[in-house]
Amino acid sequence: MLQAFLIVGVIGIFISGVFLGVWTSGQQQRANYHSETTEHRNFRTKIGLFSGLVGLGSLGIAALIFYL
Repeated sequence: MLQAFLIVGVIGIFISGVFLGVWTSGQQQRANYHSETTEHRNFRTKIGLFSGLVGLGSLGIAALIFYL
C-alpha cells in the first residue's frame, strides 16, 4: 500500500513538472509563452496543478502510513 502511494505521488509530481514547464530553460519558457494561446496555457496550468496536488496528497498519505 505504501509503495502504491509513493509511486502515484512521484508520477503526479513528474507530470506536474512536465505540464508546468519546470525543467525548461528561461529561453524555452519565453518561446513557449509566446507561441501558445491563452486557452492552451490555462489548460496546461490546470492539469499541472491538479496532478501536483494529487502527487502531494499521495506522498502525504504515504508519509502517514509510514509513520503510523
